[in-house]
Amino acid sequence: MALLDWRSPEHFDHTGDQPCVICTKPTPLRSDRGKPVHKVCAEDWIDAHTAKEENR
Repeated sequence: MALLDWRSPEHFDHTGDQPCVICTKPTPLRSDRGKPVHKVCAEDWIDAHTAKEENR
C-alpha cells in the first residue's frame, strides 16, 4: 500500500479547492505535479497502477 508524505506546504493550495482528478470532489491538495487530488485518491491510484511482483 502506497503511503505518500504530503506534509510539505506545496501540497496545499491556499487559493481554493479544485475538483480531484480522480473522484471529482473538491480538494485543496495538490500532487507533486500540481494536479488537484486527495492524498487517499492518489495512494489508491498508485496501488491500482503499480505492477505487482506476480504480474511482471
